Amino acid sequence: MFIIDEAKREVLLIRKKRGLGAGKINGPGGKMDPGETSVQCAVRETQEELGVTALNPAHHGELRFQFVDGLSMHVDVYVATQHEGEAVETPEAVPLWTSLDALPFDQMWADDEHWLERTLIERRRFIGSFVFDDDRMLSCELTWIAED
Repeated sequence: MFIIDEAKREVLLIRKKRGLGAGKINGPGGKMDPGETSVQCAVRETQEELGVTALNPAHHGELRFQFVDGLSMHVDVYVATQHEGEAVETPEAVPLWTSLDALPFDQMWADDEHWLERTLIERRRFIGSFVFDDDRMLSCELTWIAED
């Protein structure tokens, strides 16, 4: 989930404190609970990780990750331009309001540099597949979806 403050041209990111990607900057999110949709999961995880509720999130992309150790993940990407609450640090994450013009790619997963800026600024939709060995990206396939 990426929450954007359009007036300030900032996006709410997190520095993960534990789990896969601990120490990296990313958007909030996590595993779906049984019976939960991906958008419900994204909203819930953002609430749990930051104390913020995203309003009217829009689906912008799908990420598929394969790690050489066997782990695989499917991630849906959502963008919201409205939210309720103030971001707070939790045991899972530190909130980081970040300029859309200065995304910290050197502290993020390698795939983010290929899709994040265009998604946040242009609101483009995409599908991406990536192979990683630990945190090193081995391959990247990205398709931008034509707008209707």
